[in-house]
Parts: sequence; structure tokens; C-alpha cells
Amino acid sequence: MNLLIIRLIIFAVLFWAGLKLYRMYRDWKLEREEWERKEARQEGGHMVRCVYCQVHLPEDEALREQGEWFCGTPHRDKYLAEQRPSD
Repeated sequence: MNLLIIRLIIFAVLFWAGLKLYRMYRDWKLEREEWERKEARQEGGHMVRCVYCQVHLPEDEALREQGEWFCGTPHRDKYLAEQRPSD
């Protein structure tokens, strides 16, 4: 009977240690993924300038129309509206 109790205690300790290691691995993996996302966001990619307001912004957030970069649809629309009458 004593041997059975000892085996159960050893199994419980090993199960607890395995669970603890799994949780540590899962937390490490989540922190690593968050760090990679944060690093990618900080890099931001190549910077471009809005033709209308001259503000720099990451290329992946900018709009491209007729070979020009814009920070948003309002500036794109205003710029294109100003260019049409002079053409």
C-alpha cells in the first residue's frame, strides 16, 4: 500500500511539474509573438510623403493613386480634384 501512495505522489509531482513547464512555455511563446509584432510595428516599413500635406507615413498605411502617395482618401480626392481643372 505504501508503494502505491509513493507512486501516486511521484505521478502528481511529475504532472504538476509538466503543467508548470507547459505554462511557462506558453507564456514565453506569447511574449515572443507580442515582441515580434511590436518590433514589426516599430519598423513600419518604407516611409513615403503625402503629396497634398507633405506628411511622412509608412508605405503600408498610405494610398497610391496615379504614381503619387497620399495619407488618406480626403487628401487624395482634394489633390486629384485640383489637378483635373488644370489638365
